[in-house]
Amino acid sequence: MNLNQIHNVYFIGIGGIGMSALARYFQNIGKNVAGYDKTPTSLTNELIDGGMSIHFEDNISLIPTDFYIENTLVIITPAVPASHSEWNYFLERDFEVKKRAEVLGLITKDTFCFAVAGTHGKTTTSSILGHILYESGADVTAFLGGIVENYHSNLIGTGKTISVVEADEFDRSFLHLHPDIACVTSMDADHLDIYGDASSIEASFKEFADKVLDKTKLFVPKGIDLKGMTIAINDDANYKAFNIRIENNSYIFDVQTPTELIQNIAFGLPGHHNLMNALTALAMAKTYGTKTEDIVKALGTFKGIQRRFSYQIKSKNLVYIDDYAHHPTEIDAVYQAVSELYPNEKVLAIFQPHLFSRTKDFADNFAKSLSQFNEIILLDIYPARELPMEGITSSWLLSKISNEHKKLISKQNIISEITNSDASVIVTIGAGDIGELVPQIKIALEQKIEKTHHS
Repeated sequence: MNLNQIHNVYFIGIGGIGMSALARYFQNIGKNVAGYDKTPTSLTNELIDGGMSIHFEDNISLIPTDFYIENTLVIITPAVPASHSEWNYFLERDFEVKKRAEVLGLITKDTFCFAVAGTHGKTTTSSILGHILYESGADVTAFLGGIVENYHSNLIGTGKTISVVEADEFDRSFLHLHPDIACVTSMDADHLDIYGDASSIEASFKEFADKVLDKTKLFVPKGIDLKGMTIAINDDANYKAFNIRIENNSYIFDVQTPTELIQNIAFGLPGHHNLMNALTALAMAKTYGTKTEDIVKALGTFKGIQRRFSYQIKSKNLVYIDDYAHHPTEIDAVYQAVSELYPNEKVLAIFQPHLFSRTKDFADNFAKSLSQFNEIILLDIYPARELPMEGITSSWLLSKISNEHKKLISKQNIISEITNSDASVIVTIGAGDIGELVPQIKIALEQKIEKTHHS
């Protein structure tokens, strides 16, 4: 299939974070873009404001008429049910229908491709890398799974020759890509609903890693069972970060690469996991040939990603952070960062579990990770693409949490529960629709600060 001959691109599930980045890309290169999603969100509002036609009812008559012609490419998200009538309409008429991953595969085949794989850290690492390349003047487009604060977008650049993509293991979709330089940030078990067990996940990552024939162009954390250049913090590796200190809420650190010592790099994202992400992006950019001073400068100006340890309120007596963590390892990373930055403060964590299958597979680990916080509030499980499972509920998860300062609260009561807490650090965690509540929580907490201030 030749993308140059396509005039129209129609998205089923256009509001998804990865899908909307592709939609923006196709609009940038002059294609006519429209789509369907089941619910309006701030992302779909932005796409509509940018001139895309989007509707929220599965109804064939709502597809714009100029999309009925031959050279329309239809892109679907894996979350779309097989019974979807618009999807079936296009399939029955032999339209070119592809998954997002296949389309990324087509785009990366014709570009110099940086691919970032791993169960955690993909979005942050590829965003930092996209930012470094873009700031250094490279002809790059980065397709991201999050909204980067510096650009207010999940797409960086409009370059034609270089691409940065997240290589997603979900559905084994990363095997469609054609990486020139790649990394695997982590290989924890996840998506067991698709893979069945951890060893199949590792086999799949190995198959991805094998796509990079030159192992000096594959980067892995030290200790992961893949051949490649190693990355570590305070430990011997091909790329090593050390002499780490915190100044003005920022990390300052040194890096030893195979060829040079880089000193006093400043990087503003908290948590050792983010240092690893920055170090991985540095190694990939360095290997490509980006100048050291450009890399250091870009690391210093990277502002982070919405919903990744994203500060909503940072006042003297109250801090509110929102994070997308939806796996025990990610919750541990949030806890590590919070306790490093606010060692003596009381921390309240509000968690919305994402997927029944993931809650079932990792229940004990979730309970252990959440128990570390001073107080825990659980919301009901966000089902996403799944139907309920017998016995798998938030109250079942709550019963496993060893810390007795814990509650299960409905979404309706969440704001009053948070504003009544005496915790000085508040963290909302989860990948479901908890993100849509963040603006309301922020307003309520700002009003609380205002009241305390006046009384």
